[in-house]
Amino acid sequence: MTDSISDRLAAQGINLPEPAAPVAAYVPAVEAGGLLHISGQLPFDEGQLMTGRLGEDRDIDYGQKAARACGVMLIAQMEKALGNLDRVERIVKLGVFVNSAGSFTDQPKIANGASELMEQVFGEAGRHARSAVGVPVLPLGAAVEIDAIVAIKAD
Repeated sequence: MTDSISDRLAAQGINLPEPAAPVAAYVPAVEAGGLLHISGQLPFDEGQLMTGRLGEDRDIDYGQKAARACGVMLIAQMEKALGNLDRVERIVKLGVFVNSAGSFTDQPKIANGASELMEQVFGEAGRHARSAVGVPVLPLGAAVEIDAIVAIKAD
């Protein structure tokens, strides 16, 4: 694995998008007490929102891609909020919400799309605690939404 976070992003073929603007009355990220709390991020593929319900009209592969896309947007929000990804000390926790049919129980497999990305980009500091829950609907019909708590290094 290469040394810098930017090298790791490049190795994954990731160009960070412009961070998504809030769609309601909240801010994308709040820094407090050495932690960066990032609001839920939705998945975009080439500018298009990834929608659908897992176990109904979307499969596990699609869900993992959607979770990874949420992870990319989380990293973009980190960079915007912190000015530099080198300030990331550790990914503390991801909260993964999966738009799921009532019988769908593979939310952890979907969440791996984002979890594996964090480890690929941040190395050992990308290993985190996590929740993965099924919900009946997400904003704008998104397939997945993920929020994060990130420990940051002092300036």
